[in-house]
Amino acid sequence: MVRLSAAVHVQHPTTREWVVLDPGEEPAPELASEITNPDAWEDGVLPESDEDAESEGPPPFGFTSDEASSPEPEPEPAPQRRRKATT
Repeated sequence: MVRLSAAVHVQHPTTREWVVLDPGEEPAPELASEITNPDAWEDGVLPESDEDAESEGPPPFGFTSDEASSPEPEPEPAPQRRRKATT
């Protein structure tokens, strides 16, 4: 397991609680996958993330695959200008 070289504040992927990890700690795989700064690790290399840890958390923020595959709604027609009546 890889150790931290700096204190890190990270949000737990399932509980969304903020966790403080101290230098020298070996965080759990689900927390380690949340730390993306290589300077936070002793060897400067990000640890390999487990695919299982990613699938256990809540879905990512944004569009889901169902929404992305549905066609976009057609835009409403632009209103036409009214013309003044000539006398």
